[in-house]
Amino acid sequence: MFGIIGGSGLAKLAALDTPRRQVMRTPYGEPSGALTFGRLAGRDIVFVARHGYGHTIAPHEINYRANIWALKELRVEGIFALSTVGGIRADLVPRSLVVPHQIVDYTHSRTSTFFESGANAVTHIDFTQPYSQRMRQRLLEAAARSGEVVFDGAVYACTQGPRLETAAEVNRLEVDGADVVGMTGMPEAALARELELEYASLSMVVNHAAGRGDSKTRVELSQLDEVLRQTVVRAVHVLEAAVRGAA
Repeated sequence: MFGIIGGSGLAKLAALDTPRRQVMRTPYGEPSGALTFGRLAGRDIVFVARHGYGHTIAPHEINYRANIWALKELRVEGIFALSTVGGIRADLVPRSLVVPHQIVDYTHSRTSTFFESGANAVTHIDFTQPYSQRMRQRLLEAAARSGEVVFDGAVYACTQGPRLETAAEVNRLEVDGADVVGMTGMPEAALARELELEYASLSMVVNHAAGRGDSKTRVELSQLDEVLRQTVVRAVHVLEAAVRGAA
């Protein structure tokens, strides 16, 4: 069974067969909402709506630890995480799909580890490659099988949110090597690594980042919903192929 974490635009998986919800509690509180179990492309999956089913939880308020812990307790064999991002790199235009390979964390004040002082011995994890290569490859191969164009590799800059970035901040991110910018990639990826869960992200570009392309002077938020709706359809095709192709 795979775990799928849905972000903005994917608060539920309409493609799920025989869905059922189950409330779970963890030592770190409750996840973002009841977990949804069902079958996708003939395979069992469990789905977590990262922002809650009503999209009411801001990026910095998400209980990332509870979400990841719940998936660990369910013994998922890996996690596919969907996220919406702004494109910084010139070829990552709205409606693009990309599987990031690196992260730069600009967040602050988020609870970012299971290894808190006093509760556990000081524990370090290797985070040189923040995403599971096996899970990344599964997404990329799934994209090829489903006929969807997906970019292989991008540096994901994770900012605090919930506001979008200034043009000057995006300039800084670009200098730092970032290709896309989002708000939920961390600490989610690091927590998955702490619990030895294989984790990869499929990012949906819904706008040019501030100061880029048609966001040169402002990001037109009113236009994002339609772009997201179209891009989610393609992302779900990739997910279905990734799950179907599992051994």
